[in-house]
Amino acid sequence: MSKPLEPRESLEPRESLEPLDFIGIGLGPFNLGLACLTEPIAELSGLFLESKPDFEWHSGMFLEGAHLQTPFLSDLVTLADPTSPYSFLNYLKESGRLYSFYIRENFYPLRTEYNDYCRWAAAKLSSVRYSTTVTRVEYATEDEVYDVHTAGGERFSARRIVLGTGTPPFIPESCRDLGGDFLHNSRYLDHKEALQQKESITLVGSGQSAAEIYYDLLSEIDVHGYRLNWVTRSPRFFPLEYTKLTLEMTSPEYIDYFHALPEATRYRLESQQKGLFKGIDSELIDSIFDLLYQKNLKGPVPTRLLTNAALHSARYEDGGYTLGLRQEEQVKDFELTTEGLILATGYRYAAPAFLQPVSDRIRRDGQGRFDVARNYSIDTAGREIFLQNAAVHTHSITSPDLGMGAYRNAYIIGELLGSEYYPVEKSIAFQEFAV
Repeated sequence: MSKPLEPRESLEPRESLEPLDFIGIGLGPFNLGLACLTEPIAELSGLFLESKPDFEWHSGMFLEGAHLQTPFLSDLVTLADPTSPYSFLNYLKESGRLYSFYIRENFYPLRTEYNDYCRWAAAKLSSVRYSTTVTRVEYATEDEVYDVHTAGGERFSARRIVLGTGTPPFIPESCRDLGGDFLHNSRYLDHKEALQQKESITLVGSGQSAAEIYYDLLSEIDVHGYRLNWVTRSPRFFPLEYTKLTLEMTSPEYIDYFHALPEATRYRLESQQKGLFKGIDSELIDSIFDLLYQKNLKGPVPTRLLTNAALHSARYEDGGYTLGLRQEEQVKDFELTTEGLILATGYRYAAPAFLQPVSDRIRRDGQGRFDVARNYSIDTAGREIFLQNAAVHTHSITSPDLGMGAYRNAYIIGELLGSEYYPVEKSIAFQEFAV
C-alpha cells in the first residue's frame, strides 16, 4: 500500500512540486475501480478528489430488494484482475456473508449491498481525498502538467487527468423552475413519506428506476389511499434486452466496430439502442402486472398507466401540478392534475465547468460533445485527459455498463503506463460485427 498523499498548498511554488502521474476527479464506481486497480502499481502515483464527504452511490434509490442489473463479476476489479483484494467476493468473505451469498443462488447484488461494497473498498485506499471540490483545471505549458485547483485553496499537479464526475439528474425543460416540491427519482426515499401523504402521485419516466418506484408505491396504495399515475412517452414499458448474443455487444470487438462508424451513424444507433441498457428488468414488469391483478380482485385500483404520453408543459398552482401531455400516436393533447410529482427522467452528462480553462485542449465532435478517442481520451494530444462513462455516442452501450468498467480502467492504466499492466481482451464475441 502506498503512503497517503499530502495536500499541496496553493502558496507553494508549482516548480517545487513533483507532479503526480494522474489525478482522478470524481469518485463514482468507475473512478473507484481505477483507484483500486492502480493502488498496487508502484510505477503510478495518483490521487482521487471527491467533493462529497464520503462515497455514496444513488442512496435515494435503495428500495428494499432492488438489485443491480449486472452480476457480481461486474464489480470494481474482477474482470481486470480476478486476484484483486478489492473484489466483491473478498468483500463478502470479510463481511462473513460469502456462504450466504452462495446459498442465495442469485448472482445479482442488492443495490444497498453494492454501495456497501464500494464503501468498503474506498475505505481501504490511500489515494482518495473527500470533501475536495475541484474549481478549475489549468495547463502549465512549460512543465506539460495540469494544475488542479480546489475550493479549499489547494493545488495539485499531474501529467494526466481522469474524469469521473458522473451524470447528474436530468430535469426536463418543462419542469425547470417549476416550483413546489416535485423531485427527481434520485431523492425518492428521502421524500417517500411526505409523498404518501398526498392525494395523488404521478411518476414520469419508463426505466428501471421508474418501475421500482411504481411497484413500491403500488404495494402500499391501499394503506395510504392515494391515486397513482405512471406516465411515459414510450409506446410500451420496454424490458431490458438481456439475451446472451445481445450481451456480446458489451465486448471489445463491438467497441472497435462502433467507434469506427461515421459520427452520424453512431448518433442514430445511440438513440435506437437505449432499450439495451435503459429498459426494465422483465421479472419486475411481470411482478407489477401480478400486483395489479392481485389488487384488482378487491375492486378497481386507483392507478393509471399512460403510454405514448409525452410531457410538454407543467405548471404549479394551489399546491398541485397540471401536466400538459400529448398522446403521440393519436396526436392529441390532454392534461393530468396531481399533488405529488416524481421525475424518473434519467441522468445526462454535463461537461464540468472546471474544464473551461483547458477547453482549447479538448476535442469535440460535430454535435459539440466530447470526441472520445478509442483509448478514452478527449484531449488534442490523445493521451492526457481520459473520460469515464458519458461516451455512449462513441463507445456504445459499454459506456455506462458496470461490467465494462474494469475493462476500460485496464485500458486507461495501459495508457497511463505506456505498457499493458492488466491484460486487455481483444476478442471475446462469437459473432462478427463488421465486414
